[in-house]
Amino acid sequence: MKILLTTLMLICSNVFMTFAWYGHLSTLKGKFWLIAVFASWGVAFFEYMIMVPANRLGSEVMTLPQLKILQEAIALSVFVPFAIFFAKEHISWNYLWGALCIAGAVFFIFNDHSATAKTQQLPTPATVQKVETETTEQVTEKEIDNERFRN
Repeated sequence: MKILLTTLMLICSNVFMTFAWYGHLSTLKGKFWLIAVFASWGVAFFEYMIMVPANRLGSEVMTLPQLKILQEAIALSVFVPFAIFFAKEHISWNYLWGALCIAGAVFFIFNDHSATAKTQQLPTPATVQKVETETTEQVTEKEIDNERFRN
């Protein structure tokens, strides 16, 4: 569920990102560049309001490389319709080849079992607390035994 929600949030943030980065090329083409900068910053604010929580949520269930490659795949998926319908660009076969390369990257990053194994081997705070508690209890029992032996 967290992966799905993260993906949906990243799609939404990428729509804002794409318009912030490229929307001014069509809508503000004749304006002073600083106007485009401030307009883009205004749009990018909404991108960050969605993207930051999405990455925080996604980091609970995915590794950093997985989040990044998911972001890149979504960026291309959002950019192509933007380029066709908003910017009136003509799509070439290179878009397909680029998409296949990113799909390959998605496959390899999400099938990296060594990264998953490393994540699973890290102790959780609860495990660390349990080990510390057991160690403290063992030390206390040894101290009690030493006191009994002395008396």
